[in-house]
Amino acid sequence: MGVDQTEPEVPADAVGRRVSCGGELGTVRYVGPVPPTAGLWLGVEWDNPARGKHDGSHEGARYFTCRHPKGASFVRPAKATFGVDFLTAVRQVYQINTEEVLSEKITISTRKFEWTGLQERSLESLPSVMLNRRGVNGPGAAGEIRKTTPNVRWLELSGSLLTRWGDAAAICEQLEQLEGLQLSFSRLLLPSDPLTHRQAFHNLKVLALNNCELTWPQVLECAPMWPLLEDLSLEENNITELQRPEGVLQSLTCLNLSSNPLVQESLSSISALSRLENLNLSNTGLTAIGFEDAVPGSQTTMFPALKILNLKSNNITEWSVVNELAKLPCLMRLYCRGNRLESSDGNPKTADQMLIAKLGTLVFLNNCQITPEERRGAELDYIKMFGEEWLKAGGPGQAGPDFTSQHPRYQSLIHKYGAPEEGELKKPIPFALKNQLLKVTFAFPDDAGRKPVEKKLPATMDVQKVKGLLFRLLKVPATDLRLTYTSPKMEGREFEIDGDLKTLQFYSIEDGDQVLVRWNNV
Repeated sequence: MGVDQTEPEVPADAVGRRVSCGGELGTVRYVGPVPPTAGLWLGVEWDNPARGKHDGSHEGARYFTCRHPKGASFVRPAKATFGVDFLTAVRQVYQINTEEVLSEKITISTRKFEWTGLQERSLESLPSVMLNRRGVNGPGAAGEIRKTTPNVRWLELSGSLLTRWGDAAAICEQLEQLEGLQLSFSRLLLPSDPLTHRQAFHNLKVLALNNCELTWPQVLECAPMWPLLEDLSLEENNITELQRPEGVLQSLTCLNLSSNPLVQESLSSISALSRLENLNLSNTGLTAIGFEDAVPGSQTTMFPALKILNLKSNNITEWSVVNELAKLPCLMRLYCRGNRLESSDGNPKTADQMLIAKLGTLVFLNNCQITPEERRGAELDYIKMFGEEWLKAGGPGQAGPDFTSQHPRYQSLIHKYGAPEEGELKKPIPFALKNQLLKVTFAFPDDAGRKPVEKKLPATMDVQKVKGLLFRLLKVPATDLRLTYTSPKMEGREFEIDGDLKTLQFYSIEDGDQVLVRWNNV
């Protein structure tokens, strides 16, 4: 078939090189014949194991080894590309039309940057270069990058065909203003001496290494190359047990460890990063977090600057974890959707109110800003919700250690608002009663001509929906309505219904109670 004449020339150092084939990336592990077929084959270990067919063996003969039992295959050299140098890729992308004006956005880790510029005439002035999956395999001719694109500050090289950290360094050392680098979906061989590449990344502030199959020890091994790094993204790697970063990564303010199978007991190992403000631990399998250096109600010395914490999509079910988070002195933003923190009434909105009440420094919860009114309402409701338990534990100045450990902020909230009265306490209703219908009478004390209206409502109906029902009945905007209730069991007392997101059950409204409805124009 004349295979050898039609096959392209394979680089002499092909084994270990990165290749692209049909949109998939892999590493060459073997070059040579595969009997009984004729011609040359590349044995490739794919980044995506689903692309492969075997583990490096064929018809009983082993040609190379592979981590996954079906993560490799043999391909003809003509079907694979070993890529191009940096400047060739730049010209392919940015010199297609010399008159065209570009407007591009580049995202590196959590930061986004935008630039505009003319292609052919502005390579020298380009502040950002995007070469995602453009097959970049190295720097090309010595010194040419420095001459051609000297002003690049943000570089996107995800899914490149770079093989070694030395290849990346050879590009970056010529970009003396480089601050942001995206190298996700790479498989870079570790340098024997990371300090030799320190100058290449001397100005680097932002680095993304998502989906690079890195372990934490490998990250620490590379870290001396990045002396001024502030923002490091390591999503979807092989990071499990964390070790203390001795003498490295000390300038980090943002660390993303999302989608790594973390050993949660090792989390304290990175707690001494004194400048860390933003930590993403979403989808890491966490069930617990603990700061054993501080007793309930006091502040931990761990994570001293942490303001933003992402715990989305974990397995947190215990409120004791939230009590631990309350020990963080600077926590302002918390993301925790996708866990199973539940309140006694099973209402997610009530659970959010408990989070706000327990975390006194919080300003944002799940991307929503907490207004002063919301905080006040959440804290007052929290006092009422656990007031009976507090009284049973001893009440003012006498609550025992068990209650204090479960509700570390309770006493400070009592000092802030005063102790709840007996009639204000919210007594939990057994689960079996949650779905019962309550017979409630709506009365209109300021409108003598309007007759009371009796309705049967679910105990789990929230106040917002009750106001919607009243809007249809009265044609008065829900925002103008003010509700209170009275109970035959406590004649002469009128209790405020002040939270639209709370349920009737939360307010301990029972069958036969009366809801008093007032509005601004009455």
